[in-house]
Amino acid sequence: MGAGWLAEGLLAGLLAAAPEPRVVSALEKVRPGVELKGEKEARLSLARGECEAAQVVLPPGTSGVRVKPLSLRGPGKVELKASVWREAFLDIQTPSNSQGGTGPWPDPLVPVEAPPGPKGVPTVLYVELCAPESQAPGTYQGALRVEAEGKALASVPFTAEVQPFVLPATSSLPNSFGVSLYSIARRHGLKPESPEARELLRAYAGELLAHRVSAHGMSMEPPPVRFEGGKAVVDFRAYDAEMSPFLEGTALASGARFTTAEVRDNPTARTDAEKAAYYRAFAEHFRQKGWRAQLFFYAKDEPKPEDVALVRAQAQRVRTAGEDVPVLVTTPLDDALRGSADILAPTLNCFFPRPGPQTCRNVVPAQTLRGKLDPHVKVWWYQSCNSHGCTGGPAEDPEVEKVYGSWASYMVDHPAPLNRAMGPLAFLSGVDGELYFDTVYAYNTKDPWKDVFEFGGNGDGTLFYPGTPERPGFTRHQPVVSLRLKHIRDGLEDYEYLRLLEALGDPSFAREAARRLARSGYDIETDTRQWEQVRREVTSRLKKRWEASEYVKRSGVRPK
Repeated sequence: MGAGWLAEGLLAGLLAAAPEPRVVSALEKVRPGVELKGEKEARLSLARGECEAAQVVLPPGTSGVRVKPLSLRGPGKVELKASVWREAFLDIQTPSNSQGGTGPWPDPLVPVEAPPGPKGVPTVLYVELCAPESQAPGTYQGALRVEAEGKALASVPFTAEVQPFVLPATSSLPNSFGVSLYSIARRHGLKPESPEARELLRAYAGELLAHRVSAHGMSMEPPPVRFEGGKAVVDFRAYDAEMSPFLEGTALASGARFTTAEVRDNPTARTDAEKAAYYRAFAEHFRQKGWRAQLFFYAKDEPKPEDVALVRAQAQRVRTAGEDVPVLVTTPLDDALRGSADILAPTLNCFFPRPGPQTCRNVVPAQTLRGKLDPHVKVWWYQSCNSHGCTGGPAEDPEVEKVYGSWASYMVDHPAPLNRAMGPLAFLSGVDGELYFDTVYAYNTKDPWKDVFEFGGNGDGTLFYPGTPERPGFTRHQPVVSLRLKHIRDGLEDYEYLRLLEALGDPSFAREAARRLARSGYDIETDTRQWEQVRREVTSRLKKRWEASEYVKRSGVRPK
């Protein structure tokens, strides 16, 4: 796992030994020195409303790459959208833990025409197909045609089987990942108040939404408020201009919406009465707009004992405004905070008991936790360095290292199944939502193209890279998505598959399938063949259940 940069001659004996492109599962991380079996053609299965991808590994030494648009033919009007990127590499200096490793790891997805990476890294194309809900089911076929230095390589056949069932455009699992206008503006060299920075924020938020992720933070600017006769008069014009596209489903053609939105506290509201009036006005505005997103107040992140009084006071103020603004607190179950949180969000490792040193002060399985909370309280979770270790590199004590190993993870230098596992885990545990503190954290501290090591992990809090006009291969400011964000999206689509299968009357099979992928938060299947096999079985089961359900809807008669 920790192989360094290899000579091109050695690479030739490993990946893509034949002088033609090879297709590798999107669940693999293609690295120098890691031998992977490739195929000559790509075969994808995707629901309507889903995106699926394959990796095309080009022959060693390939340069000057150009890709012709992938066109497909099939039984209906082809609305499938095909996108192609080239995978760029980070040179990891400190592994996240023993499951990570030093050397080159793929993560940023850059334009195909961007300059090639350092000598010795493979040239890998990430080819993604997205099927809109309107796409007719059936088999669609085409070929990816690639040129290198003006000469055609062997074309790569693509077959896409579009299933009859539909995934919702908006995630069924509420989530909230942080993103900041100020972090984005800083790394892109823009003024936060500039129209260009605001448009760029919208692009970042749009990419999150396209990957089934909702954002908190954004511009972080609260709507202006004044108080008249004890009532809050709030000017929501700027807030609505920023947030409406994501709350009303107009930001993307799919109609996807944010599942959540946080109340932006306003320092103009000074007294308890003013704060309550302001929160009440915020909730009333959401009601009047008909926005479906779960509004919440982010009270305190990982409160310490000395913060208990503050959290209790905040919760009391918010609740004075009514029941429409639940209070979110990121903490394990804590008697000192009992009754303060309407959304309790412990870290992932607080849900799964494990032998050895404890990395959470109160480990309680999800169902047990629910029994200890008031019925109205929702349970979210989030990842932190308590999963991969907060110091970086393997721990000296093997027992400590074991405790921090194998968790579901969003780190660059961890296997793709670990990046993807939160969706199946959420289905199994029954949590109500997921929180993640940031997606552009390293924008504040360093050049993400060289280093995203934070909090002991490579990529903790950073899921994007800044595309700027000064960088070769880019002509404008734009967000560059990561492989990890793709894997997170795929995990959320796994959640939709399992949830749909459960809704169609097959909950036992859905749970059995999920357990084959993620037996606990730290026991994740890393064999990509098993993930693909489970997906095939779930797809087959779903297709039969969906067609039977559609038959009943049309005829009113259950099939024999």
